[in-house]
Amino acid sequence: MRRALFPGSFDPFHNGHLEVVERASQLFDEVVVAAMRNPQKAGPLFSLEERMDLVRLAVEGMQNVTVVALASLVVNLAREVEATVIVRGLRAVSDFEIELQMAQMNRELSGIDTLFVPTSSEYSYLSSKLIREVAAYGGNVASLVPKPVDAALRERNRLP
Repeated sequence: MRRALFPGSFDPFHNGHLEVVERASQLFDEVVVAAMRNPQKAGPLFSLEERMDLVRLAVEGMQNVTVVALASLVVNLAREVEATVIVRGLRAVSDFEIELQMAQMNRELSGIDTLFVPTSSEYSYLSSKLIREVAAYGGNVASLVPKPVDAALRERNRLP
């Protein structure tokens, strides 16, 4: 069985993330989406449990996708879930520079390769940070995120 691991902070999970999951689910027998705590980022908008729940709701109906939490090195979880590859989405060349270093480190630590999935141009400008900012100021992000995430953002920001 070919199993892929797609790790990320997903704060919040947006349509670019969803596209990567959908495409990976067509390439692999199983995709494990890992919501993670990222100590390099400021306090999250949503708790880890909330993010996991929102990802689960967004991928509902995808029979070969599961959602877990990640609180260790990505390669440790990859071994634990017996992933044969780590999947990462790319929006721009700037993403590639950072992701390439991580992929090389992960391969050095574990021998597990990384598959880069470029997002469609439709989603190339999306970032969780921008979505959080737009939503915090009352902007409409409904077309940028799955419905459950939009509802959670509206509730968190006390929007109608």
